Amino acid sequence: MSAPTSSPTRAEWYFDFISPFAYLQLEQFDRLPAGLDVTLRPVVLGALLAHWQNRGPAEIPGKRRFTYRYVQFRAEQLGIPLRMPPAHPFNPLRPLRLAQALGGGIEVVREIFRHLWRDGQGVADEAGWRKLCARLGVVGAEALIERAEVKVALRQNTEAAIAREVFGVPTFAVGDDLFWGEDATALLLHCLESPDWLQSDELRRISDLPVGVERRR
Repeated sequence: MSAPTSSPTRAEWYFDFISPFAYLQLEQFDRLPAGLDVTLRPVVLGALLAHWQNRGPAEIPGKRRFTYRYVQFRAEQLGIPLRMPPAHPFNPLRPLRLAQALGGGIEVVREIFRHLWRDGQGVADEAGWRKLCARLGVVGAEALIERAEVKVALRQNTEAAIAREVFGVPTFAVGDDLFWGEDATALLLHCLESPDWLQSDELRRISDLPVGVERRR
């Protein structure tokens, strides 16, 4: 019998501020194992969707309504305060670049998420943007987010996510394994505790099922 696989200690978390489910998952980071080192990676969800020729939930009318109701339900289930921003979807580029420019640490990222999804503030209008910058104590934010290295870093994060086959947000990447969505948090925790589960015969079988039919694109 082979020795059990050791628990992973490193993970990457891919997110976009446009996602309320990323907010809900971030608010549950206290459930993660204490020894897990998580690197936060801001990415542009729109670029992921374009690459995989997919549409976001908010771009499909029926799915949009369902998604907003479901995220409210999940927030109430989890006991996490939630208030939708004034409009959604919104352009997340400025807050994404701001998070990147400020180092992408969890404190900054959490404050931006809470501005949007806990307090229901906007970033598309100038008043909401100014409130966010004041909240973070940032002066000269516009010049900061226009720096070439900030734009390049965000683009590289997004390209690296695509190379890892990340197709949506939020996504945890642990080694070669992806865990997409707030509702995959329990699966992530299970696999961190029992990493051999992913190596079982049945998981290997269903991970490589043959494709039966494909739609024309």
